[in-house]
Amino acid sequence: MAIRTHVPGFPRIGAHRELKSALEAHWAGDLDAADLEATAADIRRGRWARQRDAGLGFVTVGDFPLYDHVLDTIALVGAIPPRFGATDANDLGAYFALARGSAASPALEMTKWFDTNYHYLVPEFTAGMTFRISSERLFREVDEARAFGVEPKPVLVGPLTFLYLGKSVAPGFDRLSLLERLLPVYVEVLARLKAQGVEWVQVDEPILALDLAEPWLEAFGLAYRALAQAGVNILLATYFGSVAEHATRLAALPVQGLHLDLARAPEQLDAFLRDWPADRVLSLGVVDGRNIWRADLEKALATLEIAGKQRGDKLWVSASCSLLHVPVDLAGEDKLDPEVRSWLAFAQQKLAEIVTLGRGLAEGADAIAAELDASRAAVRSHGKSDRVANPLVRKRLAAIDAAQYERRSVFAIRHAAQRARLPLPLFPTTTIGSFPQTPEIRAARAKWKRREMKSLAYLEAMRAEIRRAIEIQESLGLDVLVHGEAERNDMVEYFGEQLHGYAFSANGWVQSYGSRCVKPPILWGDIHRPEPMTVEWTAYAQSLTSRPVKAMLTGPITMLQWSFVRTDQPRSQTATQLALAIRDEVRDLEKAGIGLIQIDEPAIREGLPLRAADWSAYLAWAVGAFKLAASGVQDATQIHTHMCYSEFHDILPSIAALDADVITIETSRSRMELLDAFRAFAYPNEIGPGVYDIHSPRIPPTGEILDLLEKACDVVDPRRLWVNPDCGLKTRHWPEVQAALANMVAAAREMRSRYLRASGVHSKVSSPVAM
Repeated sequence: MAIRTHVPGFPRIGAHRELKSALEAHWAGDLDAADLEATAADIRRGRWARQRDAGLGFVTVGDFPLYDHVLDTIALVGAIPPRFGATDANDLGAYFALARGSAASPALEMTKWFDTNYHYLVPEFTAGMTFRISSERLFREVDEARAFGVEPKPVLVGPLTFLYLGKSVAPGFDRLSLLERLLPVYVEVLARLKAQGVEWVQVDEPILALDLAEPWLEAFGLAYRALAQAGVNILLATYFGSVAEHATRLAALPVQGLHLDLARAPEQLDAFLRDWPADRVLSLGVVDGRNIWRADLEKALATLEIAGKQRGDKLWVSASCSLLHVPVDLAGEDKLDPEVRSWLAFAQQKLAEIVTLGRGLAEGADAIAAELDASRAAVRSHGKSDRVANPLVRKRLAAIDAAQYERRSVFAIRHAAQRARLPLPLFPTTTIGSFPQTPEIRAARAKWKRREMKSLAYLEAMRAEIRRAIEIQESLGLDVLVHGEAERNDMVEYFGEQLHGYAFSANGWVQSYGSRCVKPPILWGDIHRPEPMTVEWTAYAQSLTSRPVKAMLTGPITMLQWSFVRTDQPRSQTATQLALAIRDEVRDLEKAGIGLIQIDEPAIREGLPLRAADWSAYLAWAVGAFKLAASGVQDATQIHTHMCYSEFHDILPSIAALDADVITIETSRSRMELLDAFRAFAYPNEIGPGVYDIHSPRIPPTGEILDLLEKACDVVDPRRLWVNPDCGLKTRHWPEVQAALANMVAAAREMRSRYLRASGVHSKVSSPVAM
């Protein structure tokens, strides 16, 4: 019996972030378009070679965008918003303008891909919009794969997922109404792929794991009847959750195969063994594409054997979802703790697991006896390791009481105490925390880690960067300063390196968006903070200025979401352990005289379960973790939090329940549309809507920022508004940062003057005070 193996997608960035380097060189003008494309082709062929050499039956094609796969779909079907003034997405300049903005137009909005830490660019839809094939990239890559000698399985974002994940530019416009205009282009794409000799096309419809309204569900029949006209075999791919409730509906679609995520939702298999037609392919994602733990091959094989008895050679073996969410290869990670390393599998190792399971299913367990023995040993090692559980941490968790989750006073009382301590002006200006990570900073950190720089020399190098950041902020006239985070490699990794229970890879990079890559820590054991992590740096910055300096911490839910998390205990328990560690840091900062402490939680919305029925349980422990981290301080200590690139409309009561004194959010790409939710909800505390997009090199003029602030004043009482960028500035360069912040400060001062004139109050801006 021949069992086909494949993956829904593979990491894009290259084993050593080659794509990142090439993109940033191109954007800097140091690499022309032809050389960028040549580098990209080399990386693509390397990915295909890995899949081919591992023994996969298909090699996935079309999962290698230069920026984002949803952006590639926008380009493919010609859904380019008119404001960009381009129709031909084959031009790299036009393509990157959509992602990064241009002098004429801001970039497309960006938000999280379901509940992952990957960000996609949001399509914009308008009434009367038309579609056509406007990019040849996918078809070129199919030809390229055939020339390379591999059997390509192209992958497309499905038409319904594409429309659903977009936004309607005009309020109330039903973007589903565009489906009948969009479908002929998809049919043309599929027909062209068939003409190129493609046997199977993977069409991704992950929205099936969401709570979909009936019109969207009914549209699947219309859509896939249309796509069937192309005559190519379609593997309809679902992932990130169960689609069992749609089993009958899916079985009625004219598709030749269905992919299921059994890592997230193993219970859904029964429905499809019962209802899925016997003559169609069932692809089972039994290897987890979202996490880095080794598969339990024995357990996975048992599941496959049950399915195999019914499906025969119509059963395929795969990963649960695209492997873009995990690092490329564990090889070379020699500095990892050997015991922890034995528990792990990156993308390359997951390919081997998939092929091994396919062989075991086809030839029997004896054919993979050695691999099964190794898997059993790894599972036993993790389960029995006496390093995983920390009795002191467990004792502290058991002693938590309800009072530790609450501030001492309600916001109104705290607000008065904070105003007395921090007499800030109207529209106070600040930043979200980080400043540019210059080549000099990165070089110093690398030398220090390689022990080529002594600790005292490194300390002075970082202090010099802090002095520079403080001096620049003072010269710009910012009201609340930050130390700039020069010493931090990443907002999660930096803290994880100082906590017990974490491990770190040397090259375990994953793509967050575009060229932005992160290296998630590996959270394998109980979490404990042995000593303060940020106090020395923040206190030093405060010693340099009479203006208040805001301390910067990463919150427990973001630490959880942006790590590869252990699976042997509930995530809620791990989050509480993290919250206790952050709580200790918050209290130590307060003891050091720091009066403003920002606890970033950009991932709290990202962790929300995909189905509304599961929200309340998650929000209870996620909000609780934040409050446990933040609530051990005096009334006069102001707690900030920051959230970016998420939709908050549906969880605003929970955001308010965090009870942060100030919340800052991303709003510039949506031109303050995200604030509409705060209008309806009447958010009770202070808020800083981002006034410029830090993910674009574009410098916003003062007038544009003023326009956004005026929009914000329509929603939020000006006395509760802060002025800040959308996010941290570590990826930008100092000249553009200084120019943008200067415009931001000028806009805030103008708004301050306008408000004071309109209210008839004489301008009396309070002087910054020492903390």
